[in-house]
Amino acid sequence: MSRTLLRGLLSLVLIVGGTSRCLAQGLTVAAASDLQSALPAIASQFEKATGQPVRLAFGSSGNFFAQIQNGAPFDLFFSADIDYPRRLESSGTAERGSLYEYAVGRIVLWTRSDSGIDVQRGLAALADARVRRIAIANPEHAPYGRAAVAALRHENLYDRVKDKFVIGENISQTAQFADSGSADVGLIALALARSPALTKAGTYVEIPESWHPPIEQAAVVLASSRQKALARQFLEYLKQPDVVRILRSYGFAVPQPAR
Repeated sequence: MSRTLLRGLLSLVLIVGGTSRCLAQGLTVAAASDLQSALPAIASQFEKATGQPVRLAFGSSGNFFAQIQNGAPFDLFFSADIDYPRRLESSGTAERGSLYEYAVGRIVLWTRSDSGIDVQRGLAALADARVRRIAIANPEHAPYGRAAVAALRHENLYDRVKDKFVIGENISQTAQFADSGSADVGLIALALARSPALTKAGTYVEIPESWHPPIEQAAVVLASSRQKALARQFLEYLKQPDVVRILRSYGFAVPQPAR
């Protein structure tokens, strides 16, 4: 074999190999913690349908918002507060026109089955002497924490119970506090209360939606992404009936896609 032909074959191998690596690069997604149960199943289905890996990172929406503004290398941002994606889009940090409102969340009052606390009484149960610690997400950067505070203020309970708060960095950590016994009850996301682990371990009651501002959740493609077309494809995938069923099974209200 001539050296010229050998060099040509080696170049072809490098081109094909580099292309394969590029095609398999996939997506990196920053996602609100209330999606910890639902989003992995959706990402897994997307991977099977496209052959593209999806890497998920979960945390508080406010913290991710700050990280993204400082250049964190994500392709997509799934926020539990629609205001964060809107602000990123307005500033040019996210792709204009890519924002998609994927769900509206709900909060619940959750307790372990062995706590003896009757959460079916709603927030009035917080007056129970056995409730010494109440887990809520940090309202400074977690939308579910702000919703919890609003609901407590609506019922004129905030000032009476604020000294009992155990503050979670995000809504997932808040649920862990309630589940582990670090708190006696928790104001957590319905999506987490419906997870297999918490369904088995405890009981909950939904907080009326009228007691707090709506938890409107949205996703956006980030301007720094090198996989913008694939990221938009993932957002379109959220509108599939199977995906909508997954989100609804965890208690999310899913807006009807515009026709």
